[in-house]
Amino acid sequence: MSLNRRDFLKVGAASGGGLLLSVALSGCESAPEDDKSWAGDDFIPAAWIRISSDNAITFYIDRSEMGQGVSTSLPMLLAEELDVVLETVNVEFAPAHPRFDSPRLFMMMTGGSTSIAESFLPMRRAGATARLLLINAAAQRWGLDSSACTTNKGRVMHPDGQQSFHYGELASLASTLSVDENKVKLKLPSEYHYIGKPIPRLDNEIKVNGRAGFGIDQDLPGLLVGVVIRSPWFGGFVSSYDAENAKVMGGVQGVVPISSGIAVVADSYWQAREATKSVIIEWDKASFSGANEGDLRAEMQALAGEKGSKLLDIGDFEGSFSSADKTLAASYRVPYLAHATMEPMNCTARVQKDHCDIWVPTQAQSSAQALAAGICGFKLEQVAVHTTFLGGGFGRRAKQDFVVEAVETSKALGKPVKIIWSREDDMQHDYYRPPAVSVLKAGLDSNGFPQAWFHKMVNTSVVADSLEGGLLAGMFPGWVPYSLKDLGGDLGAKLVRNTNEPISTEGGVDIPYSIPHQRVERVKFNFPVPLGFWRSVGHSHTAFMIESFIDELAHLAEQDPFQYRLRLLKNKPRHSAVLERAAALAGWGAQVPAGRARGVAQHSSFGSYVAQVAEVSVDKSGGLRVHKVACAIDCGQVVNPDIVVAQMESAIIFGLTAALKGEITIENGGVKQSNFHDYPLLRIDEVPEIEVSIIDSTEMPSGAGEPGTPPIAPAVANAFFALSGKRVRELPLSSEVLGS
Repeated sequence: MSLNRRDFLKVGAASGGGLLLSVALSGCESAPEDDKSWAGDDFIPAAWIRISSDNAITFYIDRSEMGQGVSTSLPMLLAEELDVVLETVNVEFAPAHPRFDSPRLFMMMTGGSTSIAESFLPMRRAGATARLLLINAAAQRWGLDSSACTTNKGRVMHPDGQQSFHYGELASLASTLSVDENKVKLKLPSEYHYIGKPIPRLDNEIKVNGRAGFGIDQDLPGLLVGVVIRSPWFGGFVSSYDAENAKVMGGVQGVVPISSGIAVVADSYWQAREATKSVIIEWDKASFSGANEGDLRAEMQALAGEKGSKLLDIGDFEGSFSSADKTLAASYRVPYLAHATMEPMNCTARVQKDHCDIWVPTQAQSSAQALAAGICGFKLEQVAVHTTFLGGGFGRRAKQDFVVEAVETSKALGKPVKIIWSREDDMQHDYYRPPAVSVLKAGLDSNGFPQAWFHKMVNTSVVADSLEGGLLAGMFPGWVPYSLKDLGGDLGAKLVRNTNEPISTEGGVDIPYSIPHQRVERVKFNFPVPLGFWRSVGHSHTAFMIESFIDELAHLAEQDPFQYRLRLLKNKPRHSAVLERAAALAGWGAQVPAGRARGVAQHSSFGSYVAQVAEVSVDKSGGLRVHKVACAIDCGQVVNPDIVVAQMESAIIFGLTAALKGEITIENGGVKQSNFHDYPLLRIDEVPEIEVSIIDSTEMPSGAGEPGTPPIAPAVANAFFALSGKRVRELPLSSEVLGS
């Protein structure tokens, strides 16, 4: 990533005589000329550092903290190059502002496993530049050449080893100086003090003692609590309602219609929840109200027989397939999935005459700000988004429907309102991981290796649904009228639905295996169920299908599935390295305990490479028990290995829940499941022993939050085949599916 002179770190005077620095990325749009809310240059920053005269060092983190550890790993980058003690850095969530827009996502948003990858060089350069400015300021005070001065734990040291200034004493002077960017040097790996070290998370203490502020914890003077009654059918809306009985119940402060249904607001959550039972609503059921799971499956199966649009056509698939020594065809299917975050959706909004404040656990601050501004008729700068800790995100909180509800309700009542979803609300009004069907064919040569490969994907567009849901609104500059943002989202959705946007097919087109003749097609599928980004998005289903089918080919060729993959990856050193590491970690080839078997899978996503080996058995009830998972990851240079390991463990557990239990089904136009009794999660006693190994790398950092999820489902399914001789091509791997 290159930084030109204009993009280089600039210095501006901060309040209190402090030093404020921004990191600017090339290609970013400039902020409005009249924007005076932040000092610094005119380009959108990736992060800000403030050093005040009282020696307080603050890092305004521009990412949402949903358990992935960015509130520790990002400050580590700053502390490394600034040469300060990490624990002395104050970490605050940055406000929604174009200066914090992600250069890859074009708005302030956390997703796509981009946090470390985007920030690794800019944040380090910010710290190194600040350090050089402080050295220059000290050298000027002492009348020395700056090359004679050094730093040590937040102080600039005189060459005599006795005199020193703490950074706060130099902040005001440093803010008036300029810096020669060619003299800004980043540390070499051999000089790292923090990067690459297993540093304990900075938020451990406040999460343990309860001081961490999650969205649902927010409180304000006069705050009311709202519960929304939503349509039991997708696309349904209120035709008429009678709330007279609810309005006279204890604590009830108002019942108002909003875009998603009827909001009942009271002094407490349970008062509002109880009052919803007394509201009588006539719903317009919409045309989808009678649809069921059988309709969905039938439509997808029919589409699987149609010719798709070509995404890849290499060599001569037809000729190679027809002349193959052996051929194989198979069809795979995965269902809708919910996010089931531990903290249900919530948002606190306070709409006033000329200002709106939002306290929200969100992954998309720009979208929340833009949607609120549109509802209130405000400019973007009139809406403040206060990001809280997130009790799980997994892509669900990229949607801002819960923000819209809170802002609409607060505006209608003229009072601050916290909207809280129940678990049932959360389960039945999610934006779901879409289902998908894949038809795969392959032709093997006389040595058992595939020469012809065909993959037809039947799926729908998550991106189109997101554009219609207001995500695009966060990408527009503040001066664009909201009506045009809304129109742009609708037009963008229509455009995307008619194209082969890559997120729906990611991981399914450019497979790493050496196969000379390949054809990949896609058939677009549209069913009116709301869709959203789900941890690893398209990779979550393409990995299951491709890695299961590769395993089938290894069996057809009568070859070891690990060795078979390794031969097909001979030109892919990073894929091969994680595969070999995971196999060694699991003891591949060694005898397993009686009644158990191992399965292997590998997949690359978000710039990272992951391989996993699962060891399974079948319990007395006929269900799968996963005993051990060996995981190897290459995610480039690692900032904090403990966090990477935790991310792999989290991703494996998340993926196992989906592989063994997860399924959302459609009944009468809505979601059948309602809570954890019929959408169960992996329990603590079901979690396998997980061992993670990180490949040493000098490559630039890549994703860690999502890449651990895709390989686990095929690894488990392949292990079940090794155990039983039965190939399962549908998820979840429930006892009913395994026994059918």
